[in-house]
Amino acid sequence: MEDTPFWKRKTLPEMTKEEWESICDGCGLCCLNKLEEWDSGDIYFTSVACKLLDGESCRCSNYEKRWDFVPDCVQLTKENVPDIAWLPPTCGYRLINEGEDLYWWHPLVSGDPETVHQAGISARGRTISETEIDPEALEDYVVDWPLTVGNDSKERPE
Repeated sequence: MEDTPFWKRKTLPEMTKEEWESICDGCGLCCLNKLEEWDSGDIYFTSVACKLLDGESCRCSNYEKRWDFVPDCVQLTKENVPDIAWLPPTCGYRLINEGEDLYWWHPLVSGDPETVHQAGISARGRTISETEIDPEALEDYVVDWPLTVGNDSKERPE
């Protein structure tokens, strides 16, 4: 029996569908609207969430049919993860792709899907739905917390 967790011994392309889906920590940060500067390519996160993001669970409220409602929703795939510059630094897909380990609060490590929220990593309680703002005002909602949360330690605090 293999004692090493699958995410430490497999690359993203080697994972099964179930393993792949379990890499999502449920933070909801990928569902935040982002702005990109055309000239520099810099990406800015906003506190404005996709209309399908459930603000409490930080999961898509209609995952299977999301493209019916959000045609430009980006699906993370084994092929495109290396090319998506806006994945937050705490994203399990990004970490594994870069050869890093998952954080202590990741549900695969902690065994509890609530630890991502308890650790303050998720979008829970920090967002407004895109249906509640004028799209022209998106720049008024730029935030830096998706790029700074959880970066201090991979170890669980004592």
